[in-house]
Amino acid sequence: MGKQKAFIHRTHGGFTLIELLVVIAIIALLMAILLPSLTLARKQARTVSCQVLLKQWGVIWSMYCDDNNGYFCGAGLPTGPDWRRGTWVIALRPQYQTRSAILKCPMATKRLPSGDDNGGPFNTFVMGAGGYADLREEASYGANSWLYNPALGETEIQNRPVELNWRTRDVRSADQIPVFADTMWRGGGPSETGLRGKPPVFNGQWLGAGREMMHFCIDRHGSGTVNHLFLDWSVRKVGLKELWKLRWHRKYNINGPWTAGGGCRPSDWPEWMRNFKEY
Repeated sequence: MGKQKAFIHRTHGGFTLIELLVVIAIIALLMAILLPSLTLARKQARTVSCQVLLKQWGVIWSMYCDDNNGYFCGAGLPTGPDWRRGTWVIALRPQYQTRSAILKCPMATKRLPSGDDNGGPFNTFVMGAGGYADLREEASYGANSWLYNPALGETEIQNRPVELNWRTRDVRSADQIPVFADTMWRGGGPSETGLRGKPPVFNGQWLGAGREMMHFCIDRHGSGTVNHLFLDWSVRKVGLKELWKLRWHRKYNINGPWTAGGGCRPSDWPEWMRNFKEY
């Protein structure tokens, strides 16, 4: 009788192979169900973190204006001939240099594997060689290059007429004027038409610093969105097609050819953008 009890104890002391396989299958099924949700939650958390960083940049830009009678920085700082888009780097550096991590969106913290200076949807750019102090900081945010206060007598900045510039924060419709945003270059002055207003053929297309809407038109936060800081110091998501509806400069046509109001059809957009929200 004792031997029989011992035998029964041994045979029921663990899981059978079938039971183990069932448990493993259930775990695998739960992981398959939960992982997409966890991935989405992680992406959403990074998007929110990006917006928090841009809020900090709003404070920095506001402090600069407070110290300069409401005006933005001039574009005549000793940065070299190719650094006009990056003047904000020098002007605002005293405010961020001890915490340079705020230069990077949480979705874009590393350089391109190729080592190129430009960034991408999920990669940082590097401040080009030859800039002031040549610090070559990495960043994934950039400025609206129509936000410079020109020097007296200056009529153009990098072939942009300064009469179009936003020179001061004290303007109407400030909530529609981009200041700082997710980018793959240190700044850009988009136009409604021509090369400066053309959308990229694919997400992250880089054709040089002159294709300036492309710097901002990157699907960094999913569903065709990026984050922007506006001149009223608010931060929000911006749809990629909405970029052509923002007031980049003083005479920007918000019903230009790349908007529904300007006659643009979904089929006119590059294929990767066609299903994004229309504006």
